[in-house]
Amino acid sequence: MPIKRHMVPGMREPVSHFCHVVQAGDTIWLSGMTGVADDKSIPESTVEQFDLAMAALDKALVAAGGSSSQIVKVQVFMTDISERELINPARIKYFGEHKPASTLVEVSGLVDPRMKVEIEAVAYIGA
Repeated sequence: MPIKRHMVPGMREPVSHFCHVVQAGDTIWLSGMTGVADDKSIPESTVEQFDLAMAALDKALVAAGGSSSQIVKVQVFMTDISERELINPARIKYFGEHKPASTLVEVSGLVDPRMKVEIEAVAYIGA
């Protein structure tokens, strides 16, 4: 089965050499999504950034034919892990009863120093 690479229309152009989504067979890999608004602004709030990043992740997942219940692994990178509790309500709302494997890591910085959170995921769309 061929590997498919998706650049999702309407999504922010990558800042480096990658695409939004790669699909190989029944597995979808979603590149790291950050909290950048459509007007390219970056909110100061970690919660607002997380909400934007999750919306981008979902848009990319749906464009590749997946849904939130098919995410099997999520990785969240935060510049201040003490704000973890602030993003949990949005995680719970998005995933509901489907709880993916998860990793949360504090990092010293992201591609833009105003960014506070980045999310990547893997989904399985097989039977």
